[in-house]
Amino acid sequence: AIGVGVARQLLASGAHVVLTDRDPEALARAAAELGERARCVAVTLDVTDTASVEAGFDAAVRAFGGVDLVVVNAGIAVTGALGDVTDADFARATEVNLHGAHRTIRAAAHRFEREGRGGDVVMISTKNVAAPGAGFGAYSATKAGAHQLARVAAVELAPLGVRVNLVAPDAVFSEGAVASGLWAGIGPDRARARGLEVVDLPAFYRGRNLLKLEVTGSHVGHAVVFLASGRIPTTGAVLPVDGGLPEAFPR
Repeated sequence: AIGVGVARQLLASGAHVVLTDRDPEALARAAAELGERARCVAVTLDVTDTASVEAGFDAAVRAFGGVDLVVVNAGIAVTGALGDVTDADFARATEVNLHGAHRTIRAAAHRFEREGRGGDVVMISTKNVAAPGAGFGAYSATKAGAHQLARVAAVELAPLGVRVNLVAPDAVFSEGAVASGLWAGIGPDRARARGLEVVDLPAFYRGRNLLKLEVTGSHVGHAVVFLASGRIPTTGAVLPVDGGLPEAFPR
């Protein structure tokens, strides 16, 4: 849902977009949802595989001549108390959320250095970095690691004219007709933890933010477009897209 929402708003702003996913069928559905075939190409990419990440960047260059903006969005959620999460599950979250983010930022850094034209990286972080919850430790910890990688990248890539900023959303259940794969996986567990039915989760999360608003993938997309617009001299910033959660206000 977040990936489609970001791609939709980038396309609406005139960008050319390379849409990626490790699942070819999910990728095809997302591309069909967006429909901009002249300015949007779909490339199968797995962030747990360095060669796949490098091949994805090569495909972007072949399609559109270069890379100006990289959105780091791939992630998975693992639920369970820390005492119950297995080594394998924690390693799986680490491989995607942390190592995957590093592989993507590393490939982006090499590309930006080679092209010499500056650019942007926007990391899709999470409100859980500032406000973690019980039973969500593996996700929160690995996303926090990725969040810190982006902050370091803001320092290291500035000499190349590359801005690195972060968006911290919360509870993005859908983007139009596209449901969140992450919530499809963790929704039943999070509902049980709160004594709710799965269908009641969106209303619960909407009700807990200050503005009482639903957060969509397109809201995240608008934030990405703003941060990548170059209108303000900003790098290393965190922009919440969560309807307002005091416990997650950036410090």
